[in-house]
This record gives sequence, C-alpha cells and structure tokens, in this order.
Amino acid sequence: MTARAAISRDERRVWLIIAAMALASLLLVPFSQALFGLRFTYTVRVVALGGAFLGLLSGALGCFAVLRRESLLGDALSHAALPGVAIAFLLAGRELSLLLIGAGIASWLSLRFVAALLATTRIKQDAALGIVLASWFAAGIALLAYIQSIPDASQAGLDHFIFGQAAAIIESDVRLISVVGLVILCLLALLWKEFKLVTFDAEFAGANGMRTGLVDTLLSTLIVVTIVLGLQLAGVILMVGMLIAPGVAARQWTQKLDQMVILAAVFGAFAGGVGAVISALDSDIPTGPTIIVVASALVLLSLAFAPSRGLLWRRLRQRSNRRAFAARNTLRDLYRYALAHGAANSPVPDRFIRGVRDRGAELGLRELRGAGHVGLGEGGWQLSESGVKLARRDLHNQQLWEIYRLYAHELDLPVMEEDREREITSLLPADAVAKLETKLAEGADP
Repeated sequence: MTARAAISRDERRVWLIIAAMALASLLLVPFSQALFGLRFTYTVRVVALGGAFLGLLSGALGCFAVLRRESLLGDALSHAALPGVAIAFLLAGRELSLLLIGAGIASWLSLRFVAALLATTRIKQDAALGIVLASWFAAGIALLAYIQSIPDASQAGLDHFIFGQAAAIIESDVRLISVVGLVILCLLALLWKEFKLVTFDAEFAGANGMRTGLVDTLLSTLIVVTIVLGLQLAGVILMVGMLIAPGVAARQWTQKLDQMVILAAVFGAFAGGVGAVISALDSDIPTGPTIIVVASALVLLSLAFAPSRGLLWRRLRQRSNRRAFAARNTLRDLYRYALAHGAANSPVPDRFIRGVRDRGAELGLRELRGAGHVGLGEGGWQLSESGVKLARRDLHNQQLWEIYRLYAHELDLPVMEEDREREITSLLPADAVAKLETKLAEGADP
C-alpha cells in the first residue's frame, strides 16, 4: 500500500468517526427517552446545549495546548480564575457577567505572570505554571473563606465555581457561550496559518518576520476566554479536562491538524451533551464531573483502539512483526542449508533448524507451513516451489541492498534510510534499480 493510499484510508476513518459520533448524538435523545424515560425539560435542554457548545469550543482550542505540550497551562489558567471571581464579588457583587470578567482578568494576568517568570528568571515553564496554579488557587480559596465569613447572604454559592454548577445555567448563558464561541472559532479560522506555524515551529515563524509573541498571546487569550465560559459548568478544577481530553483523544486517530481539531471538537461536543443527559437521569449525579468522565472514556477508548497509536493495535502489530521476523529468518536458514546440501528444495533436518533458531523456529515454521512455503517430509523440512521463489527473492533483495550500501554514491543513487526488510525495488525509481541490477550482474562483490 502506498503512502498516499494509507493517508486516504486514515482520512476516511476520521470522517467516519465524526459521522458516527454525530449519529450517536442524534440518537441519544430518542434512546434516552425510550429506555430511561428521561424528560427533556427546559433545564436538561439548556444544560445539554451548553455542555455541547462548550465541549466543541474547548476541544478545538485544546488541540493547540496538547500539541504544544502545554496541558498544564489550561490547569493553571483555570485555577487562577478563582481569585478573580472572589475579587469581582468583593468589588461589584454577585452579577455573573462581572464575576466572569473578573475570572478572565485574573487568568490573563496569571498568563502574563508566567511569561514574566520565563523571561526574567531561569525557571522552566512547568515550574512557572506550577507556581501560578498553587499560589493563585490558594489565594482564591483564602478569599472565598473570607467572603463566607461576611454576614451577607449574597455570597452563597460562590464555592460552586470550584466544581461548577450546571443546574444554574440559563438560556442567556447558552447564548453567550454560542456567540462568544462563534467569534473564537472565526478567529481560529482567520489565523489558522499563524496558529499552526507557531504551534509546530515558532523559531521558523519568528525568523520569517512573524510576531510570534503576539500570536502566542492571542492564542492563549482565546484559551482563557474558553476557560472562563466553562467555569459555571465544569468549575476551575474540572475545566482542564474539558480543554485537554478531547484533543488527546483526537490525536490518537489522525496526524493532520485540521482533522484533529474537527474531531476534538466533535468529541468535546459529544462529551458535553452526553454527560449532561446522563447527569439528568438522577438528581444526585453531578453534571460537570459526568462530562469529564465521558471525555475521559473517549480518551481511554482512543488510547486502546485507535489503529495508528492504540495499545490494542500496537500489540497486534508487534505480534504480527514477531511472526514475520521468525518466518523470514527461518526461511533464510532453510534456504542456505538446502543450497549447501544440494538444491534449493533439499530436505533440512528438524533438529538442525530448531537448534539454530530455538523457540523462534517453532513460530517461523508454523507461519511458513501455514502459508504453504514449507512442508515436513521424511528427511526433514523441505521448501515448496513458492517457498523457493520467496527465498530467492529475499536473497536477491539482500544483495541489492548490499550493492546499494557499497556503491550508492558511485552510482549517484537517491539517499534513503537502509531498511533491508523492505523491497528495495519499491523504494527506488526504476532507473536506480536498473543500475543496481547491472552492478550486481557485473559481479560486484556484495
């Protein structure tokens, strides 16, 4: 299979997953109604829509944090929002919009504080983020404790910003999330090239005149706004899960950034909507943690079953590679022994081949016998016609690789990594292979 065909197959797989997730989301409503008797009341609809919109936005932006290895950034920024909520309450009261503005300002200031630490000290990024996470969150907890001691009923419920309170979301909150989210997604589309370049090669972007600091700050600001939008639903502690989990899950399925962002957005929307519906089945099931549990389940499934990176497929590939390795080496031993004792189909004693390969011989013989390349007769193991052809082709391939190693520069052949387990004729152009064949026919010592 060519590289282009493999890429095409991977792309189709991603779009099939997106379609399957969309179909599952559409079937969720009638399924939950028929099986669990769930009533989609005003609260359930609002919370589900809010969770889906927030998950979509968080998944799309979280991909950049995942790829830049800044997963701790979301954690630090979400925790840093708590003192902003407390200070906004002390200054302006319980108005939700003002509390969210305070949270956003605090998170943004913490971002600049991290940048200042990195620019003026030798502290590494992870240490700087850890300092901000611990100190700003501790300050927020202290301020909340102080506010709770004030004899004023209006401070009740501020602690819900720690874990979130999805039941308090109303329709206007969903409209706010959707409108601000649409603006963020439009900015993401307009600055796609800049965000992509800064994510993968900031030094190259800076060398070409791009203001990487400004682009980096803008991307981080969009993440701050997303975190602030999710505080009421998921809280400062769980919001990092909304931001990171969909991107981690999507990364297992694709290597293309555009597909990863779309798939992460779908995963995030699915987790937000499904988590909200599951929490509506029982009043004792909290919405925010349930959404994170669904998102984490998507991560675990992706880590286990994604074809390119999944643990299950990796284990299967390892087993397949071990079988192929054992069969290839056993075939070579059989062919060399047979040639040394007469002809390519001369019998090879069982004791000899098992003595050479030990336990690997059993696996190799089983694979070769199953493919019809070898059979067991009275004199021992004997290569079949197909086995002889396979052994000769393998030997010829090894000889061409050796010629390539010795004479590649002299023959002006393309430079490539030597991999003798692959057919060299499939890696080099026809004229280069012809040069190797000619050199081999001339009697060059491989």
